[in-house]
Amino acid sequence: MTKHDKPTIFVTRRWPAEAEAALSQYFSPTFNEGDTPLSAAEMAAGFSSHDAIAPTVSDKIGADIISAGARGSGRLIANFGVGVNHIDLEAAASAGILVSNTPGVLTDATADLALTLILMLTRRAGEGERELRSGSWDGWRPTHLMGRALQGKTLGIIGMGRIGKAVAHRAALGFGMEVVFQNRSQITDKFNYSAKQLDDVDSVCRVADIVSLHCAASPQTYHVINSKSLAMMKRDACLINTARGDVVDETALAAALCESRIGGAGLDVFQGEPAINPALLSAPNTVLLPHIGSATVETRTAMGLKVVENARAFFAGDSLIDPV
Repeated sequence: MTKHDKPTIFVTRRWPAEAEAALSQYFSPTFNEGDTPLSAAEMAAGFSSHDAIAPTVSDKIGADIISAGARGSGRLIANFGVGVNHIDLEAAASAGILVSNTPGVLTDATADLALTLILMLTRRAGEGERELRSGSWDGWRPTHLMGRALQGKTLGIIGMGRIGKAVAHRAALGFGMEVVFQNRSQITDKFNYSAKQLDDVDSVCRVADIVSLHCAASPQTYHVINSKSLAMMKRDACLINTARGDVVDETALAAALCESRIGGAGLDVFQGEPAINPALLSAPNTVLLPHIGSATVETRTAMGLKVVENARAFFAGDSLIDPV
């Protein structure tokens, strides 16, 4: 503990007001007032002079930042988000620094966003809006911007965790889709819709009309969608990614789109974000969103409150509620 009356927390980006107020009630936070990306040096200095750091997915918390925290006051990395592939977990464990995250509260928002991408692609909504705004729409005609119906189509889920199941539920019961999925472990759940677990990613890619990614980013899932798996997909199939950018080989995806080997792609996450692969920007039949899967007031507030709950437990000497 530091000399302050309350434990100190270095917050790398601004939060919704309600979550910031809750954090300030129990801790002495330092907020990033400009809400701009911080350098590694700034985050290292912040962590070393505070009891905890609360980063987001856009903050790469490497071994240098972790070691700076360990040499100073840092004891906890309370991540604002579920994914932790931006945190060097091995370095944190070696330094004796615990890591928490915020699972559960962003399931529905992210699932809704996945369905948004699916509908935008299959109904060509992005194309339509761009056409209208550019002034090039010349009126209704029977063959204009004909998309595809979802009813009776097959949705393939890669990663049948909370979000994958929520997307499958919406697609099956809301749109009458069949569901197939791949998961690293056997799923024994009883679904109230048609859902079949397949052996591997390629098997899902072969049969699905929509392939939606919901797997965690890890060495095992790095570029799980690559030139080989893309070659397995139907020529009119679409790829959806609301997981992490690392799970898709973006160069291979852009090539498949440009060569009309798949029907389209809807992406909310990117490997080098906020930088975007130029090949994707120029690829046809794409919907590209700026990582807004969990971006509802309700969800982002709940994520902040989860950080507060974990930090309160930690500094009270209890176990983390959501340990990584």
